[in-house]
Amino acid sequence: MDRISLSTVSPTEAPTRTPVTPAYLRIGDHLRSQIEAGSLAPGDALPPERELSATHGVSRMTARKALSVLEGEGLIFRDATRGTFVAKPRLPLRVGSFSKEVERGGGRAGAEVVWTREQAAGRTVASAFGLNELDRVHVIQRLRRWDDEPVAVETTYYPADLLPDFLDGDLHGSLWDRLGEYGITLSTTTATVEVVALDAEVGPLLDARQGMPGLHMTRQTFDDDGRCVEYARDVYRADRVALTIDRPLQDRLSDD
Repeated sequence: MDRISLSTVSPTEAPTRTPVTPAYLRIGDHLRSQIEAGSLAPGDALPPERELSATHGVSRMTARKALSVLEGEGLIFRDATRGTFVAKPRLPLRVGSFSKEVERGGGRAGAEVVWTREQAAGRTVASAFGLNELDRVHVIQRLRRWDDEPVAVETTYYPADLLPDFLDGDLHGSLWDRLGEYGITLSTTTATVEVVALDAEVGPLLDARQGMPGLHMTRQTFDDDGRCVEYARDVYRADRVALTIDRPLQDRLSDD
């Protein structure tokens, strides 16, 4: 009778398996390295999904997933009629006056008034200002541009009693400069930022598809008496803007 010999392998001698990187990540890494090296420059067209799938031997769904990763990182953008292109670097913005921040970065700030109205404050806005819910507030929604590119939609509130006739003046420049015309000296601003999906109202204004990632910033601006004089809800294209929130180091150390 033939004998069958069995051998055992120690766990320390067991062969190790190298984790396999998913194909869509490999494709994304390849394109990302080309963008970072400058082989693909801002405005350059990327190969279409059909060509990517053939080149890398994957399905079009896999190629589409690779492009979605890069789009989420803000490295590329898609045009429904023209194709997929390398995006320009994100625009650096600090929390503050949009107009002044764009000018500081060497750009040209633009503001297009979408609508204005006067209305009752409501619970959230009244709480921000320390008003009653039925007190009147001015509301201004503006599309903000860096040069000719739409990057943010601002919806800004002001107490109507504090700023009579505010809506009748120029609303296309810095609204902080307008506050100065009323003798208001600004002192501090606070902001909370969260990631959201662009909805059917804001997306088209920003030339972005519904569902693309956005940055929603809620702001309060205070004068030198500690009074809230501005409340705002701003939505930015997350793939086009990099927000920086500065805070004095001494403030942080005093919290410890």
